[in-house]
Amino acid sequence: MQDRAWRAESLAAQALGWVDDKTRAITPPIHMSSTFLRAPDYGNERAYIRDQNPAFEQTEALLAKLENGAAAALFASGMAAATSVFMALKPGDHVIAPQMMYWSLRKWLTGYASEWGLKVTLVDMTDLAALAAAIEPGRTKLIWIETPGNPLWSVTDIAACAKLAHQAGARLAVDSTVATPVFTRPLDLGADIVMHSATKYLNGHSDICAGALVTRVADAAWERIVEVRYTLGAIIGSVEAWLLLRGMRSLFPRVRQQASSAAELAQRLAAHPAISHVLYPGLADFPGHDIAKRQMQGGFGGMLSVRVKAGKDAALATAARVGLWQRATSLGGTESLIEHRASIEGPESPVPGDMLRLSVGLEDAGDLYDDLDRALRGGNAPT
Repeated sequence: MQDRAWRAESLAAQALGWVDDKTRAITPPIHMSSTFLRAPDYGNERAYIRDQNPAFEQTEALLAKLENGAAAALFASGMAAATSVFMALKPGDHVIAPQMMYWSLRKWLTGYASEWGLKVTLVDMTDLAALAAAIEPGRTKLIWIETPGNPLWSVTDIAACAKLAHQAGARLAVDSTVATPVFTRPLDLGADIVMHSATKYLNGHSDICAGALVTRVADAAWERIVEVRYTLGAIIGSVEAWLLLRGMRSLFPRVRQQASSAAELAQRLAAHPAISHVLYPGLADFPGHDIAKRQMQGGFGGMLSVRVKAGKDAALATAARVGLWQRATSLGGTESLIEHRASIEGPESPVPGDMLRLSVGLEDAGDLYDDLDRALRGGNAPT
């Protein structure tokens, strides 16, 4: 692409305008080699796929550009990306994370990370006073937030958390999987690192597992995270990196359409007689809506949750009766998914039993509402 300030939508659609110098192809090739020929003097050229895979370069460059970051790194999964941030710390360091967050990372933090030597404190990140009280100046090294937060879609003030973190000499990392760079750029709001489970919206087609980190500054702390990736081998394959770049080309129209449909569904479900609560940052009466309006530009994401008035059994029965919605774990794909999250997380889950998590895809919003309405009213899926 010509050197000018193209908008993010244009940069994503053309993947930064990459063209192969030799063939003039506008889609990058898939490099499958695991090793590369070394020069006679063994200079500092490309050597091995674990940290120098050419398939990473365009994808990482595009993501760094979309997030206004200095550098990006791809990982084998969102969990690999997230845990690498914590593993780059040292035993004895103090970290703070949300009470309600992505379940697998929460279990890892309260289990392995604590056993390994990190001191982990979980707080309500929507309560800035509680966060401030939890910070241990000089010992707190990382504050991790997730906004909107899975699965209640709580909204955390990124700029305010960044200020608290930096005053204490800590870094702020933001899981922005649900917001995506379409709606929020955490680094612009003061965050140091932004994380994505790229399996979800960045890829958008439910056909890979991937994670990504983007840093505001490529400093020594960032290099330590990249070293963790290399040492542990937490990398994705060439085909997955290629598919991720393919998915990111359609990121903006996909996510905007999903958010538009989610907003319509949230409004209609809020008036449904079988629903007690609709959890969606775009609703005016949702706690954190005003913060969301400040830090989410152009939409509020494609995720929402509903609580069924009749309780857990009715919620499970509703999920069993849907026809168009798919009962599956994950989010951010072209297909709409419904999940009884408490059943997935098990007896230790803090998620209410009457809650259903909804990932809105690209189907017609009216069809999605009609299918869920019929299931809530006890009707069977059409055959």
